[in-house]
Amino acid sequence: MRHAVVEREVELRYILSPEKSVPVPARLGYRTDDPYAVHITFHIDSGHPVCWTFARELLVEGVFRASGSGDVRVWPARSGGHGVVLMAFTSPAGRALLQAPAAQVAAWLERTLRAVPPGTEGERLGLDDGLDGLLAR
Repeated sequence: MRHAVVEREVELRYILSPEKSVPVPARLGYRTDDPYAVHITFHIDSGHPVCWTFARELLVEGVFRASGSGDVRVWPARSGGHGVVLMAFTSPAGRALLQAPAAQVAAWLERTLRAVPPGTEGERLGLDDGLDGLLAR
C-alpha cells in the first residue's frame, strides 16, 4: 500500500497573555501510514524542533467545538474578527497556548480526510494482512 504525507507550513501565535503573543512557525503533518495521528512540529529557537502528536479526531472536532481533556485540548474561537483554533498543550516541562488560523487548519484537515476518510483508518494499518500471515504459518 502506498503511503502519503500531507503537510502544511503555518504561522501559529504563542499566547503569552491576553494582550501579547509571538509568532511561532510550525508544520502540520499527517502520514497515511499513521492514520489516527496528526503531528505539529514547532520551529522554535532551540537546537531541536518541538513535536506534538495527538489524535486527528481531536483536532477535527476541535475546529467546531471544545475537544480533549488531557495533555492536548483544542477549541474554536474568534480573534480580530477571524476564526481561530486554540490549542492548549500541557507537559511536565510546562504549558503552552497556541492559536492557529481556522481556515488554514480546516483546509489542511480536509486534505487529510480525503487521503484517509474517517472510519477507514484501520484499513491503512494492514492488521488483517499481518494476522493472515501469522495464521497461515
